[in-house]
Amino acid sequence: MGKKTNRIVRKTFGDGRWFPGNRRTLAATVNGYIENAKIDNLGGRIVAAIAPHAGYTYSGKVAGYAFRAIKDNAMRGHHPDTVLVFGISHRGGGKGVAIMDGDAIETPLGEVALDREAAELLVSESPRISFNYAPHAGEHSAENEIPFIQEALPNTKIVVGLIGDHDRETVDDLVRALGVLSKKKKILVIASSDMLHDPDYSLVTRIDGETLEKVKAMDWDTIREEWRPSKQIFCGIMPVLAAMQFAKSQGCQKGIVLNYRNSGDDFPDSRGQWVVGYASVVFVVPE
Repeated sequence: MGKKTNRIVRKTFGDGRWFPGNRRTLAATVNGYIENAKIDNLGGRIVAAIAPHAGYTYSGKVAGYAFRAIKDNAMRGHHPDTVLVFGISHRGGGKGVAIMDGDAIETPLGEVALDREAAELLVSESPRISFNYAPHAGEHSAENEIPFIQEALPNTKIVVGLIGDHDRETVDDLVRALGVLSKKKKILVIASSDMLHDPDYSLVTRIDGETLEKVKAMDWDTIREEWRPSKQIFCGIMPVLAAMQFAKSQGCQKGIVLNYRNSGDDFPDSRGQWVVGYASVVFVVPE
């Protein structure tokens, strides 16, 4: 008899909290967000994207735009071999990039295979990138994108990483490693991030608009300079910087903002209490 292998299957923590815990309800919810988003032909291959990661009631409608674009792009012949999702730890992370280990991650929609080959390549490229599951336990920022990936790109392998610091060298190493990986596989990088959090609805709307203009211009240096703990223009600033720099390295010249809303638009009672911005952005390499 052959040796029995024990598969490691991680499980999402947001079931019934950040997104519906019932398979049928979750599928209907995610597909509804994707199908209701209207996207023009972007005329190239999407190599990176920014998508929000709040509870689906708040940000799912906006996230649907990024994944509608990704789904349509795949149907036009630009299906990625692997999707790499990068988030942050809301509880404070360690140094570098923590890659989820294991064979698969299970959401209410079923299992998604983790691309171990791709993950091992990233880890081999820098001591700042390592297999470390601990920061992922209970963290929603990256995992909230996974049900959208399952519906937009069924049966596509993924890599899930959390960036735990704000060191420029961490982003530089990650972008370099992604460049190496991109020569072996067709990859799509997703930065999981919400935007400004503040009680002032007008302030959030204005600052987010200014930030998205810089995203469109690929001006990540100014975005980096303007970010600070008291003014988090992106809460997932490091994943955003990595996605933008990777996209530029692949030949992308601009960011395309597909949709923006904040919680004050859909929940006016939140104005003056707590308003959070959400945006869907894609980065396209022309054909």
